[in-house]
Amino acid sequence: MSQIFHRSTNTLSRATIFGAVFIVAALGGVAYIVQGSPFVTYAGVRKPQPVPFSHQHHVAGLGIDCRYCHTSVETSSFAGIPPTKTCMNCHSQIWTNAQLLEPVRASYRSGESLQWTRVNQLPDFVYFNHSIHVTKGVGCNTCHGPVDQMPLMYQQESLQMEWCLGCHRDPGKNLRPRDQVFNMRYQQPSSARPVSVDGQEYTDQGALGAALVKKHKVRSVMDITTCSTCHR
Repeated sequence: MSQIFHRSTNTLSRATIFGAVFIVAALGGVAYIVQGSPFVTYAGVRKPQPVPFSHQHHVAGLGIDCRYCHTSVETSSFAGIPPTKTCMNCHSQIWTNAQLLEPVRASYRSGESLQWTRVNQLPDFVYFNHSIHVTKGVGCNTCHGPVDQMPLMYQQESLQMEWCLGCHRDPGKNLRPRDQVFNMRYQQPSSARPVSVDGQEYTDQGALGAALVKKHKVRSVMDITTCSTCHR
């Protein structure tokens, strides 16, 4: 019986199969990269705001504490967006005629809130509580980045699940004493800059983190990586 297919058919078949596998793998890799890119996460993207509020000026320049504006961060799941009156506590006295601040003055006159654009936005199916992170010793800039150096606010991290789990699987690496949570210039301990907790000095984050996990009564890794912790 004569041969139906040419001998090269087997080679072509193998090449096609392996080629398809590589193409699918490449597409999966591209999808993974895009999923973690600023195109999807908006990390590093400065969103338009009704007033170009500068954290750099207010925090680093004027020394205003985070809690002056974000009043509920220690007690609530939401850090809180300051009402216009908070802005006018100062701006009724300074920069009173600045055109840049006209939306603030208009909001104060009308009683209608400024429509700020959320920068750090989690999906509705994710439960996040600011107060518990503050209570356990997680600093503001651990998640939000160097806010005191941001002329315009942007999202520092991806805020994707793998990023959250990176901390929840080893919480000690990001913990600090509670009185340092709002210190934007806090640095982890070293031999040159030890950190003191209850009279004990620590020169490395591993030892400090382990001590703070106990002191702050952080739940077990199994507990804080359980699905229901963040998805309720």
